[in-house]
Amino acid sequence: MSLGQHLLELRRRLTIAAISIIVFAIGGWFVSDYVLAAIRAPILVIAKAHHATLNYSGIASAFDVKFQIALVIGVVASSPIWLYQVFAFLVPGLTGKEKRYTFGFFFSAVPLFLAGCAAGWFVFPHIVEVLTSFTPAQDANIVEAKDYLGFVLKLVLAVGIAFVLPVFLVLLNFVGVITGISILKSWRWAIVLIFLFCAVATPSADISSMFLLAAPMIVLYFAAAGISIWHDRLATKRADALSAAIDGPSIDSATA
Repeated sequence: MSLGQHLLELRRRLTIAAISIIVFAIGGWFVSDYVLAAIRAPILVIAKAHHATLNYSGIASAFDVKFQIALVIGVVASSPIWLYQVFAFLVPGLTGKEKRYTFGFFFSAVPLFLAGCAAGWFVFPHIVEVLTSFTPAQDANIVEAKDYLGFVLKLVLAVGIAFVLPVFLVLLNFVGVITGISILKSWRWAIVLIFLFCAVATPSADISSMFLLAAPMIVLYFAAAGISIWHDRLATKRADALSAAIDGPSIDSATA
């Protein structure tokens, strides 16, 4: 494909992904009140110890909050479609064998993304409770709704994307860009980066929340390294068998 054809293909893939997000976001608009009620739950817990409430500072703030919720619902719900578009854009440049790998990774990336979103959703109430625990007893928590919602939704999406990254490591290994040993040898840097990411994604003094996010990401990293090493060994055995099959007749003919 020429550069122009690649750009047209990219535009087509982005258009399909954008349309899918918009369609699901429209559906998300009708359930956004239920999602907001779930997001508000930690504030109600805090209100038992302090006066706490979500604050809408502008005329359009409530609309913006509902729109943001609908948009994130659209991104999460349409993840099978836009993740497929990402992988499908790579397919024309791959061989037939690599295409099989790519679609295999697609079917693992979708559940991992959803699992990451679920993990972010699980830990955010603990983070909110810890962060607001520093409020003095005589003071109140008046939480800006847009800031609070942005924090929660960014956390959910960031963790979801982080859970998909090991899939791309395995994909790069299967297409011959990196080796499994190099992934394994980089485990120290990987763990440091994972904890740095979790520290940024969970900006609280609650160490348990950070470890709740870091633990599955570390397991996924080592799983990616293990799968890559297994694939490298399998590829080496196949290469040796092919080399032996090619060299065998030549040796026999030379002897004859």
